[in-house]
Order: sequence, then structure tokens, then C-alpha cells
Amino acid sequence: MEKNSYKVRMIAYTAMVAAAYVVITLMIAPLGYGVVQVRISEALVLLAFVDKRYAPGLILGCFIANCFSPFGLIDMVFGTACSAAAMVGITRFSKTLFGASLWSVFCNAFIGVELYFLGVLGDHSLVMGMLSVAAGQFLSVSVIGYVVFRQIMKNGALVERLRIA
Repeated sequence: MEKNSYKVRMIAYTAMVAAAYVVITLMIAPLGYGVVQVRISEALVLLAFVDKRYAPGLILGCFIANCFSPFGLIDMVFGTACSAAAMVGITRFSKTLFGASLWSVFCNAFIGVELYFLGVLGDHSLVMGMLSVAAGQFLSVSVIGYVVFRQIMKNGALVERLRIA
């Protein structure tokens, strides 16, 4: 029975995190899509630094949010793949909170490649597209997310409550 209880709890956590990501993204949708992407919801990726079991919910949330992207199927696949790559970096290779935030900046910068091939960048180069997406990610995750999660990490009781038991 306990094994089933754990599965139900994981499904619930995954659904709640995915829903939070989608709602936050869609609340400010114009900012979350395009050449300069400031997805405040991306700050949630730092939950995976607290507990790697948040990663599936974050990836699912990104996928669902990308279903509403003006770039269609390519963003659903490529954008979600970039976020999944960031989750790997955060959960396997991050030793510090700020380092974890940089995985999201680096991996999602490759969305600039998607924008370049879709012709969204206009006269701007591929590098400029990657830099603009990285800048939005840096603001969302390495500034906003880092400040919020640094405060969370100082509160041991809150960190324990965030860990999935």
C-alpha cells in the first residue's frame, strides 16, 4: 500500500508543479514567447535543485505551456528538449544554487536556434537570438529565481517541506 501511496503523491506533485508552470507562463504569455523570453515560471526550475523529483513536473509544464506557443509543434518539441536538458544539468551536476540557475540559461539559449530557423529573428544573427533568449532566462532564473530560492534555502524547515517524501 505504501508504494501506491508514493506513486499517487508523485503524480500529485508532478501535476501541481506542471499546473503552476503553465498558469504563470500563460498569465504573462506575450513575455514567455518570442525573441526575448522572460518566463517568470522558469524560476520554478530551481525546485529541481531542492529535489530532483520535481523535474518531471517542470518538463511537463514546459511542454503544456509550449502547446500555446505561436511557434507550434517545433516549440513543443525543441523548447521542451532544452528545458529537459536543463533539468539534467540541475539535478546531476549542480553544486550551488546559482550554478543550477545557469544550466537553464545555457540550455534554453539554444531556443535561439529554433527562432533563427523559423525566421523570427529578422535581420538578427543566430548568436543574437541565442543571447536574447539567454538574457531573458538569466533574468527569470538567475536573478528572480535565485533571489527567491536563496531565501527559501536559508529556511531549513521550508526546504524540508519542499522535499518530496
